[in-house]
Amino acid sequence: MFSPIRIPLLADLPVLGPMLFQHNLFVYGAVIMVAVATYYLFHTRMGLRARAVGEHPKAADTLGINVYRTRFVNVTVAGMVAGFGGAWFTLGSVGRFDENMTNGLGYIGLAAMIFGRWHPVGALMAALVFGFANSLQQKLALLNTPIPSEFLAMAPYIATIILVAGLIGRARAPAADGEAYVKE
Repeated sequence: MFSPIRIPLLADLPVLGPMLFQHNLFVYGAVIMVAVATYYLFHTRMGLRARAVGEHPKAADTLGINVYRTRFVNVTVAGMVAGFGGAWFTLGSVGRFDENMTNGLGYIGLAAMIFGRWHPVGALMAALVFGFANSLQQKLALLNTPIPSEFLAMAPYIATIILVAGLIGRARAPAADGEAYVKE
């Protein structure tokens, strides 16, 4: 298991230090990935092309963008990011592999993306909300509250359902999300 990396001086801050600056490599890597993804998607030529392929692949194709290659590269990078997240479960959290250790958290990740309105920073903020619900569930279980453990275990999933179904309003996915592109 990767041990936490304490950032000198910043980790000594009274409240924010332990919360933000005493984590393992995966947490810092995730924050860096959010910053890189945001810059890539909104400030680079390739990011603009990736967004164009996701919104209207036919128009992108008429402009000379190779839709198949762009989609292939982006799906490959997304798989690498998912692998990084999966590695956190074994190397950053518990230090071993167990069956069903994710327990549907991939769906919560998808819900975070929808709740974050398909923006990397929004998805990070939504993931923090869901992480708070998960942490609250664990802390309440340790405090021996009169709430049954089964209901406490449902807390992150109930928060996901409430936020995605009721509070987000209209989150619009990219227009060509999940649609195969056939070049004419």
